[in-house]
Amino acid sequence: MAAYAYTAIDKAGKSKRGTIDAVSPDRAMVALKAEGLIPTEVHEASIFSQEVTIGGKKTSDKDLALFCNQFSSILLAGVPAVEALGMLSEQTENKVFAKAIIETKTNIEKGESLGNAMAMRRDIYPPMLVSMVKAGEASGSLEISLQRMATQFEKDTQLKNTIKKALTYPAIVIVVMIAVIILLLVKVIPTFMNIFKDMDVQMPKLTMAVVHVSDAFKKYWYIIAAVVVLFVIAWKVWSSSMAGKLAIGKFTLWCPLTKNFVVKTGSARLARTLATLSAAGLSIVDSLEIVSKTMSNIIMKMAVTDAKEEVKKGMPLSEPLRRSGVFPPMMIHMTKIGENTGDMEGMLTKMAEYYEEEVELATQQLLGMLEPIITIVMAGCVAIVIGAVFGPMLALYDGLDNL
Repeated sequence: MAAYAYTAIDKAGKSKRGTIDAVSPDRAMVALKAEGLIPTEVHEASIFSQEVTIGGKKTSDKDLALFCNQFSSILLAGVPAVEALGMLSEQTENKVFAKAIIETKTNIEKGESLGNAMAMRRDIYPPMLVSMVKAGEASGSLEISLQRMATQFEKDTQLKNTIKKALTYPAIVIVVMIAVIILLLVKVIPTFMNIFKDMDVQMPKLTMAVVHVSDAFKKYWYIIAAVVVLFVIAWKVWSSSMAGKLAIGKFTLWCPLTKNFVVKTGSARLARTLATLSAAGLSIVDSLEIVSKTMSNIIMKMAVTDAKEEVKKGMPLSEPLRRSGVFPPMMIHMTKIGENTGDMEGMLTKMAEYYEEEVELATQQLLGMLEPIITIVMAGCVAIVIGAVFGPMLALYDGLDNL
């Protein structure tokens, strides 16, 4: 399944742009028509496509959690959904989100259900929220569905913050290390070389190698910068392709440094999302379809998609999860117990809580492994530069001793 960017005309005759997940452009057009839209252009989304934005950023789970919490509270106070949306649009600070809420309110006033009205703005409301709202409307428990989604978004926010925490420290250290190396090459090395330039000193090979690198950096910095930019663009294009996603997905599940973190993060997301959807009464097949869209690792995403197809045929969920080989044994055993006891929701909730705690531990382990690696790399780079600087000094002292 891929993401497709589209331009379409809605029922009011207004142009609308966004993205939709589908297996092909034709299926994407069918899905858009089912939502009451007339597609005028559909093409596979690239890294340069406009994504779901709120104030220039993706719709944040924090914004959605606040929206669901407030919406649920207002509905519990006996306020109709239309009035509740009006109140929410006025107190939502982000103008783009507020405009989308007003549009949803307008569509309800035209006769659409809340779920269908939200589905018309897929660029703002994620599929999981739309499905939960529709389930809540059908069962008469919309407030409960919104509360569950608020919890889901809050947990997702915590999970993403944990991931950011794991990546921020190494990223900062690497940037500082690169900046220091550039400073040494551009300023420090040339300064020292000017001191020894007029002296009859035989430069060590290490020093000459560093000097050549320094000269190349100063003379051809624009070429180096262009190469770096092209590499970043090429990496983004490749990593967004299916081949790139597969390669990265396999590597992160194989690499001892990242495997534990990736597996536990994916397991936490699978368990939490399934628990939320199961509590709302959605079928396991529909739930797995939504869950697959939340998985960041393509291999785990494909495993969930395959599990959905097997469950359609009547197989219990624990079996395809076991066959996939990517989910931990505990998740498989707990899922099987939930199936046997008929308490899948309870077991999934327990698993979600367990793996969310495990993600915290995995983060600390990942940071613990990265710190010495980064320190060793930094020490090696500094040692090379120091050796290049002090090499001529030692050669000079040796020459003086021989006089």
